[in-house]
Amino acid sequence: MRHSIRTQLLVTFIGMMLLTLVTVGLINGLFLGRFYKYQKTRQIKKTYQTINELSMSQKDDFSSDIMQISVQENIDILVTDSDFSEINSTGKDPNLMAIRLFGYYTGFYQDAIDVIEKTEKYVLQEASEEAISTKYLELWGQLDNGDWFLLWTPLESIEKAVTLSNEFYIVVGIFVTLIAVIAITILSGRITAPIIQLNDLSQRMANLDFEAKYSGHANNEIDQLGENFNKMSGELERTISELKTANAELQRDVKKREEIDEVRKDFLNNVSHELKTPIALISGYAEGLKDNIAEDKESRDFYCDVIIDESAKMSTMVGKLLSLNRLEFGNDPTVMERFDIVPLIRGVVQGMKLLLDEKGAQVTFSSEDSMYVWGDEFKIEEVVTNFMSNAMNHLDYERKIDIRVRREGNLVRTSVFNTGDPIPEADIDKIWDKFYKVDKARTREYGGSGIGLSIVKAIMDGHNQECGVKNYGNGVEFYFMLEGK
Repeated sequence: MRHSIRTQLLVTFIGMMLLTLVTVGLINGLFLGRFYKYQKTRQIKKTYQTINELSMSQKDDFSSDIMQISVQENIDILVTDSDFSEINSTGKDPNLMAIRLFGYYTGFYQDAIDVIEKTEKYVLQEASEEAISTKYLELWGQLDNGDWFLLWTPLESIEKAVTLSNEFYIVVGIFVTLIAVIAITILSGRITAPIIQLNDLSQRMANLDFEAKYSGHANNEIDQLGENFNKMSGELERTISELKTANAELQRDVKKREEIDEVRKDFLNNVSHELKTPIALISGYAEGLKDNIAEDKESRDFYCDVIIDESAKMSTMVGKLLSLNRLEFGNDPTVMERFDIVPLIRGVVQGMKLLLDEKGAQVTFSSEDSMYVWGDEFKIEEVVTNFMSNAMNHLDYERKIDIRVRREGNLVRTSVFNTGDPIPEADIDKIWDKFYKVDKARTREYGGSGIGLSIVKAIMDGHNQECGVKNYGNGVEFYFMLEGK
């Protein structure tokens, strides 16, 4: 059920006013007494510190000083010497205060006393006189010069003050609320009139009636909004016309793209299908030759090894093509999970140790003890493996491979650097394309198919994250980004 904005303004405003009144009343009732007592406690402890400093200064006007403090702070003060014989007091009955101090010192007075704080120098307590229903705060103890002291201040009853304060807030709040309701009723009409007009305008624009125009005069940001509506109406009319034209072109483009995708899909499927049969034949003949079909054993073994090697390369290419095909066409969905990438990288390096040793590679790995990321752990392992294989096969000069994992804001950057020749600038943007080979002779030498980096790109696109390459003077760095924990 919808309500007018005018009603919502009134209800919201009155609700906030009532909430404010209730909140203030609760705060007064619950915390005013505690705050009053807290302030009194601070006041009496501060007075003790002042008297203690004055007693150490040994001024002749000590009595007048404590009298001035007593008047300013509304605290009765009693100071006696160590044997309770000489008295300095600002209270109405010094003897009674001295008796109380002596009673506290000897432990005689213990009834109706609530100790708040006790130190080696003083005791802060709340006491009461049940006969006259009066509570007061006392601080007594020994000054640094050996004199004894008693500070006394009344704790006036604040229940009536709290009640009176709440009643005052309620009366004032009701009065202010009534005035505010009248004011907001008048103002809401002026505020909502142009908004209602804008609402009607938006409905007409939703029905593609672009002749509707705002004509209000609110003399504020609503007028500016209305002018923007008028501009938007004209722009929408022009844009819809352009969209209708673009829609026809888009449909043609979509159809063309679907045809291209079909051609590409057919290409991958056909390549995979066509390669499987010759691979099986080559493997079969190779095994037959190894069974002494040929007469010359040395020649037979040589050709057999070549055939088996080629079949292995073709089989690897088929596997990569199928993997790339699944990634590009969404048949291998990315399963996001939180995992530690550091042990994953260590596992890949350990698995390639024999090949790295054959290449004479010096591998270094810099990272924290653990680095948690979000991603498909199996596919990220394939990315790391491809980067490591690529680095190992293009290793040169100092033959160093440097792996690094570090945080960059909310992301984790993993990079694999190898010393060697930089990638020509003309080829940098093409290395992610299928079957593209920068150095065809070298790629052929180690059995590369030009598909590995295409798989990396497809995996990272499936993660909606970045991967890239950077040239350095002494080598090349490949990297990819993942969301951190």
